Amino acid sequence: MANRLAQTTSPYLLQHADNPVDWWPWSPEAFEEARKRDVPVLLSVGYASCHWCHVMAHESFEDDETAAYLNAHFVPVKVDREERPDVDAVYMEAVQAATGHGGWPMTVFLTPDAEPFYFGTYFPPEPRHGSPSFQQVLEGVTVAWTDRRDEVAEVAGRIVADLAGRSLAHGGDGVPGESEVAQALLGLTREYDEQHGGFGGAPKFPPVMAVEFLLRHYARTGAEGALQMAADSCAAMARGGIYDQLGGGFARYSVDREWIVPHFEKMLYDNALLCRVYAHLWRATGSDEARRIALETADFMVRELRTAEGGFASALDADSEDAEGRHVEGAFYVWTPAQLRDVLGEDDAAFAAAYFGVTEEGTFEEGASVLRLPGDAGPVDADRVAGVRARLLAARDERPHPGRDDKVVAAWNGLAIAALAETGAYFDRPDLVERATEAADLLVRVHLGEVARLTRTSKDGRAGNNAGVLEDYGDVAEGFLALAAVTGEGAWLEFAGFLLDIVLEQFTGEGGQLYDTAHDAEQLIRRPQDPTDSATPSGWTAAAGALLSYAAYTGSEAHRTAAEGALGVVKALGPRVPRFVGWGLAVAEALLDGPREVAVAGPVGGELHRTALLGRAPGAVVAAGEGAGAGAEFPLLVDRPLMGGEPTAYVCRHFVCDAPTTDAGELAAKLGG
Repeated sequence: MANRLAQTTSPYLLQHADNPVDWWPWSPEAFEEARKRDVPVLLSVGYASCHWCHVMAHESFEDDETAAYLNAHFVPVKVDREERPDVDAVYMEAVQAATGHGGWPMTVFLTPDAEPFYFGTYFPPEPRHGSPSFQQVLEGVTVAWTDRRDEVAEVAGRIVADLAGRSLAHGGDGVPGESEVAQALLGLTREYDEQHGGFGGAPKFPPVMAVEFLLRHYARTGAEGALQMAADSCAAMARGGIYDQLGGGFARYSVDREWIVPHFEKMLYDNALLCRVYAHLWRATGSDEARRIALETADFMVRELRTAEGGFASALDADSEDAEGRHVEGAFYVWTPAQLRDVLGEDDAAFAAAYFGVTEEGTFEEGASVLRLPGDAGPVDADRVAGVRARLLAARDERPHPGRDDKVVAAWNGLAIAALAETGAYFDRPDLVERATEAADLLVRVHLGEVARLTRTSKDGRAGNNAGVLEDYGDVAEGFLALAAVTGEGAWLEFAGFLLDIVLEQFTGEGGQLYDTAHDAEQLIRRPQDPTDSATPSGWTAAAGALLSYAAYTGSEAHRTAAEGALGVVKALGPRVPRFVGWGLAVAEALLDGPREVAVAGPVGGELHRTALLGRAPGAVVAAGEGAGAGAEFPLLVDRPLMGGEPTAYVCRHFVCDAPTTDAGELAAKLGG
């Protein structure tokens, strides 16, 4: 039987469709086959832009001898972690508990009942650095399964019992208040890297959600230190190698603490979150650099990640072909002084090398440098920089491009919709708002489709088979709410409400805790539940934020209560691990501020509407529209007449309303934080 991955929609699984390994996708049939043959399941989890996943695939899964042994003694199951974050989360928790670390590729051996008993990540083709070869691991597991089955069953049972016992304390009663937020700020200050921006050491990840919290905290309290940490971190990233100085957009993370050398893959979620945070930084400070980075990142997403159907692809690979035809990391992005001279000639190459920090010894491998802005070139001619940048970009475009993972993930498209809608509104770029609207249309048409439940992924306009998880519902609702605020189209508020009602019905447990999978989802060995923010907001905190905003728009007590219940976990975790609950803390700031409800009776896109959108009050919601139908679109606009025939803004919070105003300056003052 040829492997079964050719029928799937995941680009990662399709990359393995021609392997000699007899892969199955995750399915009941795979485990039934293992039961029938009385063999273990080899679960291999990865994703399309994962460098070491490609290495292990090439070394082991494309090797006929290894594949023959695998097929004879196991049922091999391949999972794209981006399509099945629930499967990934459950087994990653087991891997981390057993080995103290995790990562991808993830290699787990399971019983036919899906219980894990042996774990690892990347295994080399021959023994090295104290790690056994993949073949040795396969043989060892086969011997254990054949000769020591009781021991295997005992280990598997113990692991499952341990996982089942890890119930989540959600923080008890109550929501985070001033005390917890102050402790969280203190914790971030302690971990702040004053020299290079960001938090912690190497590797260093963009601290997007912590920065959102810091900006909101500054807006609400005027704490200058919070703004400084946010602004300096953003400036350091913008000038570092983690940012693509030619084409815009951010790489996944920096391998060093100075932001010089990135891990070169570019993910949709990072770029969506960073685009939005730089737009918010501009809103707080008016920084030209923040404006430039927000717009360049938005343009990168549209240019490089937009699919033919109007959605946004998941990622660009780190690897591509170099001049010698080798598939290597960063080949598309890095430059040597000689390459600069080939494109620019001697004078401009010397200028570009100084401006972009390109040295003879290089900052990356084999004498190549990652472009950055070290800032020691003195005052520069902006026109000359623009000319050099354009010529280098055109030359780079001739290089073999990194591969693209074309699947559309609902959650990450929700983040992109919010970023593009707000960036377009702030900087008078209606084309970006249109791109956000087209992506939202795709989610409604393909991901909601006929079933009225969210599907996690699609490819080429065809929905995948996997149910949406909590982060899909939370992030898509967040995107729709941002789009409603910018466009004045109440349909997006309705769609958000529809998704959030499913969160209340299907994802909510006792005492306000949330689950990552629906009540009626496939039952795994443990129901995944993770409130911590990592590369993206957790489903838990994303849902809390969207529930809070929706309640402010509609006055719904049920949604407000659910948001407050979910924030109990932020009360518990915020003071202890603020870096890992940044979005939860940002939502807590919105709750502490109200959030404010802004109704603009007047034209969408008019001065008052724009002023409202630029208000810095944390989590403020904005409804705009005029005429008799406006109240039908947005409950906030009911009984909100024009004053003296002039567009009028109404600001309320905590069940108290300010006097209405027709003056944009007065409105700005009300929303300054």
